[in-house]
Amino acid sequence: MGKVFAAIVVALIVAVLVFAATKPDTFRVQRASSVNAPPEQIFALINDLHRWRAWSPHEKKHPAMKRTLTGAPQGEGAVYEWEGNKDIGKGRMEITDSSPPSRVRIKLDFVRPFEAHNTVEFTLEPNGDSTIVTWAMHGPSPFLAKLVSVFFGMDSMIGKDFEAGLANLKAVAES
Repeated sequence: MGKVFAAIVVALIVAVLVFAATKPDTFRVQRASSVNAPPEQIFALINDLHRWRAWSPHEKKHPAMKRTLTGAPQGEGAVYEWEGNKDIGKGRMEITDSSPPSRVRIKLDFVRPFEAHNTVEFTLEPNGDSTIVTWAMHGPSPFLAKLVSVFFGMDSMIGKDFEAGLANLKAVAES
């Protein structure tokens, strides 16, 4: 009886590992929102990392986190480093491409609670009197990330933060 149970447990573990190995080698999470403001106004809030405190969902998770802003004052070369609690971790982001008023691309490096190197993109598309703002993140999925995604998908882990951030960005831009 004990050997049968052990064999079943081993078979389940192997099945999960094999299933994880079949997951894609990359991920992408994306959310979009319509904001009643011109692209130039919204772009200024994204392109200037000093202004993220007003709308970033991560700022509200740990308002006392340590922040260091270096490099260019805004746009390409602007750098934001942070160190916070277990919810925020530690990392660095740098604007690598700034194309007013339509796109900001950011190199995002997490150090803690796990190491990850991803790309974040904000795109702004005029739509009549409003702007469609899309916040996307993509990057590699190493085996450990694939294994975790069997139980917790990246979309469900990150998507809610993107939705909250876009709602905050909308509120700031429309006020």
